[in-house]
Amino acid sequence: MTGRYLSRRGFIAAATKTAAATAAGLAGTLLPAAATAGPARPLVFAHRGASALRPEHTLAAYAKAIADGADFIEPDLVSTKDGVLVARHEAFLAETTDVAKRPEFASRRVRRTIDGDTHEGWFVDDFTLAELKTLRAIERIPVSRPESASYDGMFQVVTFEEVIDFVAAQSATIGRVIGLVPELKHSTYFARAGLPLEERFMATLAAHEYTRRAPVEIQSFEVANLRLLREKLDKRTNLRLMQLVGIGPVKPSDVAAAGGSLTYAEMATPAGLREIARYADVFSPPTRALIPLAKDGRLAAPTSLASDARAAGLRLETWTFRPENRFIAADFRDGGGEHARNEAGSIAEMRRYLELGLDGFFTDDPALGVKAVAG
Repeated sequence: MTGRYLSRRGFIAAATKTAAATAAGLAGTLLPAAATAGPARPLVFAHRGASALRPEHTLAAYAKAIADGADFIEPDLVSTKDGVLVARHEAFLAETTDVAKRPEFASRRVRRTIDGDTHEGWFVDDFTLAELKTLRAIERIPVSRPESASYDGMFQVVTFEEVIDFVAAQSATIGRVIGLVPELKHSTYFARAGLPLEERFMATLAAHEYTRRAPVEIQSFEVANLRLLREKLDKRTNLRLMQLVGIGPVKPSDVAAAGGSLTYAEMATPAGLREIARYADVFSPPTRALIPLAKDGRLAAPTSLASDARAAGLRLETWTFRPENRFIAADFRDGGGEHARNEAGSIAEMRRYLELGLDGFFTDDPALGVKAVAG
């Protein structure tokens, strides 16, 4: 499948050419993110925006990511009660909004299990968009990210369409194309709730000139939705499909719901990767599946996964690098404490993984990712 899609330079350059020619609503000329000649460099994906510095999935987080040089920004997508796609990392709202402090919504506190994880609190599909818009974003891990937490209460939850319009305007303003890497979250859960994501998602892509032309990589931890999107969107040369995987014997949610036996561990075998290449363009494992941690917390020897993915004809784009000591391998930590921000260590860790020949990677701090790529 990947053979019919363009290389990174061609992917962005083609999107740039068509966007500049057809997006009459955008001011200025859209230029490629990497206009210089030479080999393709790894893509820097802004994980939930610049989520190390601003509350995740807010326009502020996306603006900071774009200003810091991200090639793509990531809106994770879930559905409101009235069927609107909004940018949240999961259906559970308590960790990233101020809903727990809103007495008008106290009666909506429930206990629910989604994709095997049980939470007690408030869930996006119990709220209309109008209700969700009254909430304000907060930082998920304020002890580690006090700068981001200082923005608590300032920003709204945003819709997918608002994200697209914002990125299109930013692209026109700064003169380079910014890609989108949306993730369809909990597809099986939302389908069972009568709020299927896929048709509304495809309709939104088709309705916006920017997403008809600019680079878009669509991610999921599930399998059936990517297979559907491959069938429906196969002729769209500005799109790639990304299969996310976890580590070990865990099953994708759609596989588990259907009583299947396929696990992420099996998907990461050479045979599993060849099967992924039948419907997806990108294989995206967690970083520690590529270079695991030893017992002392330092990086061990790389696994064969990087070479296996390339042998299957797949791009390799890993998740997620974070700039605090608690998330960094012991090789690169400094003496600042587990919650301390460690820019040099994060850059060094990313560079170690880049030696594997990554095509792209997710980072909570795109500015550091850009420095890592620059060498």
